[in-house]
Amino acid sequence: MNLYFCGIIGSGKTAIGSRLAQRLEFEFCDLDREMDDRLGYSFHRLVQEQGWIAFRELEYSICKYFAAKQHAVVCLGGGTVRYEWNIDAIKGTGPIILLEASIDTLVERVSRADRPRVNPGVTIREDITKIWKNSYHKYLQAADFVYRTDEKSLLEEVDELEQIIRTHELFQGLLLS
Repeated sequence: MNLYFCGIIGSGKTAIGSRLAQRLEFEFCDLDREMDDRLGYSFHRLVQEQGWIAFRELEYSICKYFAAKQHAVVCLGGGTVRYEWNIDAIKGTGPIILLEASIDTLVERVSRADRPRVNPGVTIREDITKIWKNSYHKYLQAADFVYRTDEKSLLEEVDELEQIIRTHELFQGLLLS
């Protein structure tokens, strides 16, 4: 069994997931990093040169690769769960935690990084707002558990999530397998 984190860009998947993997003594896997490693360059370049379809094809291949792992904390890409084939690839291989934050928080976090826009020609705020409005139901549908990441410090969030994972019945198979 694995533990998956999903959420829109800037929700805290990598920051929380990497720390939680250490605490649980699980392997840490990050879809964006895996993509960069496979490509030998930034996935931003892939999107610029070949478009989002090439990105999504590689993303699907990586989801299947992660699903075959055991005892991994896997941070999915910001849009991974918006595509049913990715959910089908990981289904049954571990619980999915949706990380949520306010639009203001997401915009603040994403503004620090240069990321390709899903909706070209719009501001970061417009892009995030449009994605969230159009796809929120897909994130919820994919999630087994929802956690808010803009109310506490990063370490408090990791502490709380670790406690939830160690005590909530949803995650018991994860730690026993």
